[in-house]
Amino acid sequence: MTTADITIRGAGILGLSIAWACTLRGAKVRLVDPNGPAFGSSGSLVGALSPHVPERWESKKQFQLESLLMAQDFWDRVTEHGGLRTGYMRTGRLQPIATDNVLKLSQTRSEAAKTLWQGHAQWSVIPSDPANPWEPRSPTGMLIHDDLSAHMHPRMACAALVAALQSKGVEVVTDAPDVGKTIWATGAQGLADLSEEYQHEVGAGEKGQAALLEFDMPNAPQLYADYLHVIPHENGTVGVGSTSERYFDDPKSTDEQLEDIIDRIRIALPVLADAPVIERWAGLRPRSRTRAPMLGALPDRPDHFVANGGFKIAFGLAPKIAEVMADLALEDRNNIPDIFDIRASLKP
Repeated sequence: MTTADITIRGAGILGLSIAWACTLRGAKVRLVDPNGPAFGSSGSLVGALSPHVPERWESKKQFQLESLLMAQDFWDRVTEHGGLRTGYMRTGRLQPIATDNVLKLSQTRSEAAKTLWQGHAQWSVIPSDPANPWEPRSPTGMLIHDDLSAHMHPRMACAALVAALQSKGVEVVTDAPDVGKTIWATGAQGLADLSEEYQHEVGAGEKGQAALLEFDMPNAPQLYADYLHVIPHENGTVGVGSTSERYFDDPKSTDEQLEDIIDRIRIALPVLADAPVIERWAGLRPRSRTRAPMLGALPDRPDHFVANGGFKIAFGLAPKIAEVMADLALEDRNNIPDIFDIRASLKP
């Protein structure tokens, strides 16, 4: 391989997306992962791309908004070059409204969204339709509907990125030395390594469990009911999840906590009552100490950068993170919001 401008370590969603952004700018990219693409949480089953609520606006929410608005073009281009579908669909989200107080708050947020989302999307309060089997039960008879939320199949998205990169001559290799500048997008293991290096907790892996049901509901909105995400994938499956476990014995095993999720969603959405479970998944999601993504240059290691801590929102932020990391590593332009600056997590 020609000498690389950028070595990217980690072929999860952030590593793959950054590699793609750098490749499109003409950089020679070396992508290294000993476990292969989408080995960790990027190989999960759910894939919700949902915005924060439109209130108390700050840079993290603005960054997320911009990334969600970039997503359609980003993923269309990936499919155009690699030929594989990503499962990306911006079909919105429905959430039941449990109480009158939440109803009033939701109506206030609807007005706020008109300004904060800059006319690009809507947050609406709508009446539920008892005849629609895909609507979750709502005690107030009202639902939140936003048309900014999208979803994708995580494994399909990562496979599509691999194919797009291959179309540009970039392969995922299991071992190679650092050449050029190096970006570390190494997930939960990378957070553990940084914690050991800096001798305090920079971040950690948090376990999640999810299930895949066999049920065909193409083009339907995603749902958020009983604190669970329900994602209808285009391949005739529905992803349901997930748990959030800081304390666990085995990061890869599923248990009664996942069975409880499956039981709860069958109650919240009776149309799924008899849908077969075709896969159960567990894995570690990288959570930074600040709970925000960790982006930027390592202060004591020249030409080394980190993109980690995507936790539950990595797929939604991936298009924008890819751009700002390419800006930084290739062009020495720092467009990373302060809230994501890696130095906040590296401080004791």
